[in-house]
Amino acid sequence: MKSEAWIFGVTTVFLVLVTPAYWLVTDASDRGGDWTGTSALVMTGLLTLMVTLYLGFHAKKMDPRPEDRKDGEIADGAGELGFFPPYSWWPLWCGLTLAVIVFGMAVSAWWMVIIGFALGTLATAGLVFEYYRGEHAH
Repeated sequence: MKSEAWIFGVTTVFLVLVTPAYWLVTDASDRGGDWTGTSALVMTGLLTLMVTLYLGFHAKKMDPRPEDRKDGEIADGAGELGFFPPYSWWPLWCGLTLAVIVFGMAVSAWWMVIIGFALGTLATAGLVFEYYRGEHAH
């Protein structure tokens, strides 16, 4: 994870350098610059700093991955990478229930919002517990 920490660290340094420059360049009047863009850049810099610190601390506690070692080979990273789920219909049903909820709110049909939340609860439960039964049960 050291490589990822370096990427976010460089991004943080870039944002720290760009933010004051942006504030000075957008100073079109005596009001002091564009506060919306400046605050967005400050928050983005703080978020990238947070990710940098998180990845940096965890990189020290973990065994180095092949891509983090200088002598790492491509073959060192071979093997199982994890579990990748097969096809699923549940995201479709979750999206459709969200569409029902939003449409119900847009047209002030609160009965449709309630039905959407009920169906959304079922769809979310189906998505979460998909691998506990059926063809892909673990």
